Amino acid sequence: METAVYSTAGQELRKIELDDAVFGLDINEDVLWYAINNELANKRVGTACTKDRGEVHGSNAKPYKQKGTGRARRGDKKSPLLVGGGTVFGPKPRDFSYKMPKMEKRLAIKTALSLKAHTDTLKVIEDFDVENGKTKNLFEILNNFGSRERTVIVLNDNEKDRERISLLKRAGRNIPWLSFLSSSRLRVHDLFYGRRVFIMETAVNEISEFYAIHQSRRSTVGEAQA
Repeated sequence: METAVYSTAGQELRKIELDDAVFGLDINEDVLWYAINNELANKRVGTACTKDRGEVHGSNAKPYKQKGTGRARRGDKKSPLLVGGGTVFGPKPRDFSYKMPKMEKRLAIKTALSLKAHTDTLKVIEDFDVENGKTKNLFEILNNFGSRERTVIVLNDNEKDRERISLLKRAGRNIPWLSFLSSSRLRVHDLFYGRRVFIMETAVNEISEFYAIHQSRRSTVGEAQA
């Protein structure tokens, strides 16, 4: 698949080839659904906690006698039926996270990238930096590509560019509709719901190389088993 590389001014510079094994797959809606729900479940804190009648602080004494008052029979003041009493079947701290098979996770990421490539919401941008980490400079670059929509920028993961990437993230900290992803840590949820996905040119190469390696390993294992 061929696509254009854009400058920070929004002008087309050249054409590059995108790996069809990563950016040209058929859309698998099922694996996207599973991956997005997996990421949302893993983000849940799970700290909600309520007290049942055995944990509520209060007296265990019977509030009034059993018979002769015309009122309901009460054993103590911590009954769930009374104000300030315990909660019935309330939430307790728990871990909502679960693991998703690696192959399915990788397939979901490639499917999300392919979806964005097919709908022309994915653009490859030349590597750039933001001087002194100024939000104003990054905002001007984003304005060259259209309206203010939910935007995702995929950065390269290179030790040599750590300082440049740090300044770039600092510049985008005050832009509420902008988020950053690393080429080695992609999230299906952000890619799927991003109205615009910008990938740096070096990040495209890193993504293609990573998934091409695992694809070739899978093919080799399949041939060996056959």
